[in-house]
Amino acid sequence: MTFGFAPTATASTSRPPIPADASGRPGRTLAPAQWAAAAIPPLRVPQEVVEALHALHRPTSSTAVVGVLDHDERVCASASFARGPASGDGWVHRNALLTQLRRVTPHDLRRRSPARTAVLLHCRDEETRWTEEDGAWMWGLRDACTLHGLRCGSYITLTASGWQILGEDRGGHRPGVGPAAGRAEQGGGERPAARGTVRAD
Repeated sequence: MTFGFAPTATASTSRPPIPADASGRPGRTLAPAQWAAAAIPPLRVPQEVVEALHALHRPTSSTAVVGVLDHDERVCASASFARGPASGDGWVHRNALLTQLRRVTPHDLRRRSPARTAVLLHCRDEETRWTEEDGAWMWGLRDACTLHGLRCGSYITLTASGWQILGEDRGGHRPGVGPAAGRAEQGGGERPAARGTVRAD
């Protein structure tokens, strides 16, 4: 399934309403029900995807990892970056994700339908429930995938206690994030992206 936003005024009437934050600015976010309605395709073996991304980037609790999966759900490109200040506006997260995707993999906009899937590993402290920031990251992931010609995939949170796919009743105790003072914060808050095919053995 792909997500597209046509620029016409007629198409805009079919979009979900954009909530506003306390200052009156639009907060581009998705509520849990909206994310569920998007019918994000579930990962066949999520443990392997999480382990592969974790092995590549060794993320800390202040890191985000975006991974691109081929049709066999193998990681073919990925990037980790410092999450920055919390934001309830998905526009900020969309731009950050697009920057990373454009850096590590060509777009698939010429294809009639997406051949690859992008997933997001959102690393943080022990909060396991959905938050407004999750909704903003979900909006950002979905929109970044649309603009890069990818299929929108799972939104996964990672804490020291393990991983969890929001919107699905699936998770595990391993792997987990490392200490906050890890490599992701060194050298300007960005780590080299992984290229090529990586198997989670």
